[in-house]
Amino acid sequence: RKQLHVAEGAAARRRKSGVRSRPSGSRPSEHGFSRPTAPVTRVVEVPEAITVADLAKLMAIKAGEVIKVMMQMGMMVTINQSMDQDTAILVVEEMGHSAKPAELKDIESELIAEEETEVGDAVTRPPVVTVMGHVDHGKTQLLDTIRAANVVAGEAGGITQHIGAYQVKAGDNAITFIDTPGHEAFTALRARGADVTDLVILVVAANDGVMPQTVEAIDHAKAADVPIIVAINKMDLETADPFAVRGALTQHGIVVEDLGGDVPAVEVSALTGDGVEDLLEIVALVAEVEELTANPKAPAIGTVIEGQLEIGRGPVATVIVQRGTLKKGDAIVCGTVSGRVRAMFDERGGQVKTAGPSAPVLVSG
Repeated sequence: RKQLHVAEGAAARRRKSGVRSRPSGSRPSEHGFSRPTAPVTRVVEVPEAITVADLAKLMAIKAGEVIKVMMQMGMMVTINQSMDQDTAILVVEEMGHSAKPAELKDIESELIAEEETEVGDAVTRPPVVTVMGHVDHGKTQLLDTIRAANVVAGEAGGITQHIGAYQVKAGDNAITFIDTPGHEAFTALRARGADVTDLVILVVAANDGVMPQTVEAIDHAKAADVPIIVAINKMDLETADPFAVRGALTQHGIVVEDLGGDVPAVEVSALTGDGVEDLLEIVALVAEVEELTANPKAPAIGTVIEGQLEIGRGPVATVIVQRGTLKKGDAIVCGTVSGRVRAMFDERGGQVKTAGPSAPVLVSG
């Protein structure tokens, strides 16, 4: 049987001949390392929030040393405790390193900026409407009346939860209302770059007329360059004067159709419900003229209206899908937060598996 013979190395031949090798201690150092003679100073990029353990990793030290320094600074912390950016920078500098705020990687913008792969054609989508106006002019009452009129007759408990937005039916058309009335919420959405609103309903009380917040709401709607529909509310009062309201609006650039302009005006009573159906018809008509479309087969993009922590559900957010279809199990990114859609609920508390363009859903992730 053939055998493989391997030549022995020089070390093995020396062992057989009795020649002993030199002790390892007398060998010259084979590695090129030398003991540092001065402390290593690092430049640490500190994010907006960081735990003690993560901060220790960035400085390549043990977490116990960070805790010790923070105790000397008068802060009692644990290894998993989170601290803000300013505190972390102070700790880093106290330990002899240099610190600077970390540049946030806006993954959300990068995803939106990516080239979209369009699959399929755009279809007509429901309009998204925001109700604005002066305080006590009936914004909330009008929204409640619209929502109550669309509750299925005999439904136990009616609408079971508040999700910040809801969708109603106006004939064959659907309309999505953002249930955060007031120009503050509208301005906050626009400040975040979220042009989610397609129409603005400007509520003006027929007995009060144009007030300071009414003017602010007009300015915000004009800045957003969205159509305005005037709802002259409180027509059930004896002191109601809708013609004075129409005249006062012209002083602020709102000329209603009755006076030869192009802004629709509807007389309603949020208390009795009179004129609400006419208002919804006008909203559907204006939306049809605007030709609002979206591609339901594209990757889902939406806007978070509000978010909160709920017992039993964890983090939840009211989302209005603007493009594509959001499905249960999808991975989502919102600013610096990421996660996965565990469940979705409509405004009546029922679970849904998909949400198309302009659909408001409560997302649990």
